[in-house]
Amino acid sequence: MDRLSRRWLRHNQVGLYAVAVLLAVGIGLRRPSLGSVLEPLVTPVLAVLLYVTFLGIPFVRIRRAFRNGRFMAAALGMNFLVVPVVVFALTRVLPQEPALLVGVFMVLLTPCIDYVVTFTELAGGDAGQITAATPALMLVQLLVLPLYLWLFMGRQVAAGIEAGPFVEAFAVVIALPLTLAWATELRAERSGRAAAWQDAMGWLPVPTMGVTLFVVVASQLPRVRASIDQIVAVVPVYVAFLVVMPLLGRFAADLLGMDVGTSRALVFTSVTRNSLVVLPLALALPTGYALAPAVVVTQTLVELTGMVVLTRVVPAWLVSVPDDRPPRSRAN
Repeated sequence: MDRLSRRWLRHNQVGLYAVAVLLAVGIGLRRPSLGSVLEPLVTPVLAVLLYVTFLGIPFVRIRRAFRNGRFMAAALGMNFLVVPVVVFALTRVLPQEPALLVGVFMVLLTPCIDYVVTFTELAGGDAGQITAATPALMLVQLLVLPLYLWLFMGRQVAAGIEAGPFVEAFAVVIALPLTLAWATELRAERSGRAAAWQDAMGWLPVPTMGVTLFVVVASQLPRVRASIDQIVAVVPVYVAFLVVMPLLGRFAADLLGMDVGTSRALVFTSVTRNSLVVLPLALALPTGYALAPAVVVTQTLVELTGMVVLTRVVPAWLVSVPDDRPPRSRAN
């Protein structure tokens, strides 16, 4: 029965996520005051989501992924060489309003380090590769974001970026869940109770993702609604990014001869952005950039909707399995 329930959850996950988002939109519009109540839950919910996700990834896969220099180079190249070119090109159609542009640049120039693991796993990609790459992605974005903001926006905006929120988010959302998952897996090898706990956690990724979608959307929707007349212009740019980057990710994976699981991982790390980590940075910008947080939150809403679609589109069409054979990276 337990295995049947897990299969049912995975088979119906997209519909469950859609329900979570619709409920969040309804509550966010009808009870905007709840946004301030739900917002403190975003980080804890993400941490739990990453814990149950990491717990489902055997750490032998993560250790193996660290030795895959080709994927590491591809992930870094896509996120810090290709993405900036794409973002600069897409933003040429936007109003040249500094507060609007800085929000777009901040969120699109920073690769996701948290729920990208979950979406990669749900799409049948090699989540171990993503997990192994997150420290490098985190460190490099911390170093290059001020540089790109300086190139695109000027010295004043770059000077307003601080490392503290990035480091804190990495520690709470990535390092802590990963350490706890590793400790749980080690304990499960020696303890029946720990093994039972690990097995019980196996049905949580889908419900936890639904809760995460609900909390994020419901808590952040009031911000977007308050500035909708100004930030509506960025929506086509975010949608275009969701279309262009998976195609470029697939092209790069084919060029490098990657297998199915690794190709899907490269697609998702190329397209998912670090909106939840960037939001505190946007809120800390100096006076005159009050619009930036709403621009960042808008990307969150667009991306979460897009990810639900991509978890189906990527395995079914963009990076499908030849002859219905399982991806090599997930069979190992």
